[in-house]
Amino acid sequence: MRQLFGIASAISMALLISACDNKAEQGTPQGQTPPPTAVGVVQVQSGPQTLTTELPGRSRAHLEAEVRPQVSGIITERNFTEGGLVSKGQSLYKIDDASFLAALQSAEADLASAKAGLVSAKARAARYQALLSSKAISKQDFDEADASFKEAQARVAQAEAAVNNAKINLDYTQVRAPIAGRIGKSSVTAGALVTANQSMTLATIQQLDPINVDISQSSAQLLALKAKLRQGQLQASDHAEVELVLEDGSLYEHKGKLKFAEVNVEETTGSVILRAEFPNPDQLLLPGMYVRARLNMGTDPAAILVPQKAISRNTKGQAVAMVVNKDNQVEARVVTTAEVINNQWRITSGLQDGDQLIIEGLQKIRPGAPVSATPATTSPAH
Repeated sequence: MRQLFGIASAISMALLISACDNKAEQGTPQGQTPPPTAVGVVQVQSGPQTLTTELPGRSRAHLEAEVRPQVSGIITERNFTEGGLVSKGQSLYKIDDASFLAALQSAEADLASAKAGLVSAKARAARYQALLSSKAISKQDFDEADASFKEAQARVAQAEAAVNNAKINLDYTQVRAPIAGRIGKSSVTAGALVTANQSMTLATIQQLDPINVDISQSSAQLLALKAKLRQGQLQASDHAEVELVLEDGSLYEHKGKLKFAEVNVEETTGSVILRAEFPNPDQLLLPGMYVRARLNMGTDPAAILVPQKAISRNTKGQAVAMVVNKDNQVEARVVTTAEVINNQWRITSGLQDGDQLIIEGLQKIRPGAPVSATPATTSPAH
C-alpha cells in the first residue's frame, strides 16, 4: 500500500513539473526577435567654423632704452624714483659740469678772437681790392690779403663749431630719458664715476603700453597651415585679433593684433616668431611673462562638429562613431578627428551631412543591432 502511494506521488510531481515547463515555453516562444533598442540621434550637419590655435609666447616691452652717459665725470644727482614713470627728455642723472662749463667759456673766447681777426682781415682785403684796381699794389699782394681774409672766416667757423661742441658736452652732463616709460633700478648712485659710452648701463627704460607678445609657432605647423589654405581645406581670414591666456588660466581682457611674422626659422627650435601688440593700460602684462596666445588660423567652410561623448576608440586606437544606417541598424564608422571646439570634435573624414549619429543609448547597442532612432533630448554640445 505504501509503495502504491509513493508511486502515485512521484507521478503527480512529474506531471506538475511538466505543466510548469509548458507554461514557461508558452510565455517566451523560441526564435522571437527582440524589439529594436531605442537610441537618441542627431543629424550630422556641416557649416563654416573658425579655427583657432593656442601657442606659447612671451611678453616683450614695446620700446626699451638703455641709459648710458655720453661724457665722463662724477654723478652728482639722481633725479628719478626707481620703478617709476619717466617722460621723454626728463633729466635722470646730473654729472659734474664744472670742467665742461670752463671748456665752453674757453671756446666762446676763441670765437670772439676769431671774429676780431676776421674784421681786420676783411678790412685789409677790401683796401687791397681798391688799390689793385688802380694798380697801386701787385696782384700777389692782393691774393695774400684775400687768402688771409678767407683763413679768418675759416677760423671763425672752426671756433663756432668748438662752441657748439662745448655746449653739447655741457648739455650731456644732464643724462636725459631717451623715451617715456617705466624705469628700472639704478646701477649707480651719487658720487660714482662714469665714462662716456661705457658698457654698463645706468638704468633701463621700458615702454609697457602697448606691449608686444612674441609667439612661437613651429615651422611644421606653418607649412601644414599653408598647405590646407592652398588645397582649399581652409579659407584665409582677415581677422587678425589675438587673445591671451595668462599664467593663472584667466583670459586677458584686451585683445591684440598680429603685427608681423619673422622671415627666418630659429635653427635650434625649428620655430617661427609671430609678434602681436596688446593694449596694457593697467600694466598687468610685464616683460618676460609667459602667456598662451589664441590665434585665428582660418575658416573651415564645411566643418563637421560632433559631441565628444559620441566618439569612442577601438582596439587599434582609431576613433569610432556609431550611426544608424538606412536599414535602421547600428553601423560603426571609423572617423578622423582634428581639434576639440566647445566640447565637440571636428571630424575631417568618416561622416557626411545627413548621417544619423547616435549620442544616447550607446551602452545598449552593438554594430548590426536594430535600433529605433529618435531625436536626442540632450544638447549635442555636451
